[in-house]
Amino acid sequence: MGGCFSSNQDANDAKQLPKKDYWEKGSYPHHPSILISDEFKFGDNLDHKGITFTKDVETAHGVVQFSFRELATATKNFCIESFMGEGDFGCVYKGRLERSGQVVSVQHRHRTCDQGIIEFFKEVIKLSLFHHANLVNLIGYCAYGDHLLLVHEFVPLGSLKDHLHDLLPDQKPLDWNTRMKIAVGVARGLEYLHKTSNPPVVYRDLKPSNILLDEGYHPKLSNFKLGKHTPFDNITSFPSFRVDGTYTHCAPEGPIIFDSDVYSFGLIFLELITGRKVIDYTRPYEEQCLVYWARPLLKDRKKYAEMADPLLEGRYPPERLKEALVVAAMCIQEGIAARPDIRSVVAALTYIASSTYDPNA
Repeated sequence: MGGCFSSNQDANDAKQLPKKDYWEKGSYPHHPSILISDEFKFGDNLDHKGITFTKDVETAHGVVQFSFRELATATKNFCIESFMGEGDFGCVYKGRLERSGQVVSVQHRHRTCDQGIIEFFKEVIKLSLFHHANLVNLIGYCAYGDHLLLVHEFVPLGSLKDHLHDLLPDQKPLDWNTRMKIAVGVARGLEYLHKTSNPPVVYRDLKPSNILLDEGYHPKLSNFKLGKHTPFDNITSFPSFRVDGTYTHCAPEGPIIFDSDVYSFGLIFLELITGRKVIDYTRPYEEQCLVYWARPLLKDRKKYAEMADPLLEGRYPPERLKEALVVAAMCIQEGIAARPDIRSVVAALTYIASSTYDPNA
């Protein structure tokens, strides 16, 4: 399949993958430039000597090598009914694995997405190293001819963007306790990437659409951008301001260091508190940029109540609101040195979220 289905396409116009083109030769064909086999190796020229992508490595890292047939079956041949949306690298489909019955998310990348087979396998290895409750888990992969697929756990409640900025008419807004729960989870996911993962990782693309919500509104970071043009052993180093992340959520210095993620988190936290988008051209000119609107108000604690999302209808603890806005203000400081470490952010938010709001009290 060369392109992605548009969400506006009529189902009758959707073209399914022709089985005969992909299934006749078995699980893995001989690619013109590389053989996908148990002996596939990364050479010394790829900056990480001694890594051999074999079944032993797959077992050690907990990823599964799926056949294209299995993923096509899981997604009903990548039909329009399974289509969930289009990401940065390709289309995403919902599927159910026959082997286990597990519901999964299948990201289908065509080789025209400017990612070669070597970069794809490097990404699989890197993603397989991350295991945390607040990260979307990689289950497996498939490399079949020109088709590269990543299989992740399915996160059922959609994105934070869906629940914060794209509410349906009959959909209830997030309450205060849920917003704080989401903020803590996102911060913990970043803390893992910055402080625990080996190697440490700058997330670089924190935005509401990349924060997925599991049952109970448990947040998980998705859509990692692991620096496909950077060395494997130095994936946190970005010498130039090439915006791989989303411009609206980038720090002034660009998405290049851990402190940049803290700035982006501050914007997300402000969105959770205020209900406003980072950029909203439907608002008056002086209110279109969340940061420029918020900074003057953050200097006057008497105006903090004006910043709370009107959809909360006053149902929040005033003292916790003030504390939350102080944390957000610290995170969005223009000066890198003035921003808190993500570990300090987690500690502060854990305290704030521990004081749950009871509207009936």
